Amino acid sequence: MKVLVVGSGGREHALAWAIAKSPNCKKLYCSPGNGGIANVAECVDIAAENVDAIVEFAIDEKIDFVVIGPEGPLVLGLADKLAAEGIKSFGPSAGAAMIEGSKGLMKDLCAKYDIPTAEYARFDECDAAKEYIRAHGAPIVVKADGLAAGKGVIMCRNENEAYAAIDHMMIEDQFGDAGSEVVIEEMMQGEEASYFALVDGEHALALVGAQDHKAAFDGDEGPNTGGMGAYTPAPVLDDALAARVMKEIIEPTIKGMAAEGTPYQGVLYAGLMITESGPKLIEYNCRFGDPECQPLMMRLKSDALELLLATAEGRLDKVKPKWHKDAALTVVMAAEGYPASYSKGTEIKGVDEAGLVEGVTVFHAGTKRDGDKLLAVGGRVLNVTAMAPTVAEAHKRAYEAVDKIDWPEGFCRRDIGWRAVGR
Repeated sequence: MKVLVVGSGGREHALAWAIAKSPNCKKLYCSPGNGGIANVAECVDIAAENVDAIVEFAIDEKIDFVVIGPEGPLVLGLADKLAAEGIKSFGPSAGAAMIEGSKGLMKDLCAKYDIPTAEYARFDECDAAKEYIRAHGAPIVVKADGLAAGKGVIMCRNENEAYAAIDHMMIEDQFGDAGSEVVIEEMMQGEEASYFALVDGEHALALVGAQDHKAAFDGDEGPNTGGMGAYTPAPVLDDALAARVMKEIIEPTIKGMAAEGTPYQGVLYAGLMITESGPKLIEYNCRFGDPECQPLMMRLKSDALELLLATAEGRLDKVKPKWHKDAALTVVMAAEGYPASYSKGTEIKGVDEAGLVEGVTVFHAGTKRDGDKLLAVGGRVLNVTAMAPTVAEAHKRAYEAVDKIDWPEGFCRRDIGWRAVGR
């Protein structure tokens, strides 16, 4: 098969790396790719959200299968446009992708189909949102309704922080159009986890759970980010709890979306809060998590291309994924200043040496090649990923590799996997 992966981040590098190992992959392209993806695929200079140009490329090159990595092109309808041309793809339709594209619509779906989640309200008017905060008090969570690259969620410890969050989103346009409407939620207490299932419109196939770290700094301090590290398996998601998530959250969602006329096909990523009363949904994403995808692909024993294709072709009931028993953990190296402003074009050295550490693969996110140099061009830049018999050993290997990377303008958290290591 000729396969095209759409995207340029660490998630797409991990997907391309896994797909390239399939005996059924004859030729692999990535649009636009990055400095690391270029080692496993031919990079094509088309932006991920330039959906018309991607469709045109897929037609011209007779692409058999397109794997859509990020949420942006999914919400813009790339899967629909490919389907109209008879090209198979992995990822939901634009209508189904709104489960991530609008947090408000996702919460309304939960309310209609009795899916456990936090109490909430939706607002498109600033004063009404602040009045709700006055009535309900704090702590409270304020979310931009639309896509905000994983950063549109502000945890507010007091009412003044919540008012400021409303101003940032609705008046100062911190997240552009994504913040023109907001969702305000109760702040749930518990431990967060990530749950992934492949869905073909009718069947759901459970993958393994993971746990990520959203805050920028050690000890879960600092601003929310797109994710500073992740590991799998997540000890908090044992078999019994995973079965509850599938029964109480994933299956009602699939049935509800089909009933609403937007059947879901792709990977359904549930961000969960494990509360005293059981698992509750924080939010859905319509794509693999980033950085959770990186350790997931490391642990996957099965042919990744075959699993993704079975999802697109509606035959998930005929396949079963196999996993390495080892744990996997990824550490995100980001540009100093991320998630706020950061400099671009700084040189990174030592990545090849880091990849020589036992069990380690370095996935690239915000990088590009400039001759023999590797440059940082994004906020989250490298994903140093290790596999080992335990999370603690994977943690040790990952940081051994991190310490071989020479990049003074970068930083990372040093406590990825602390919950599992502590257990």
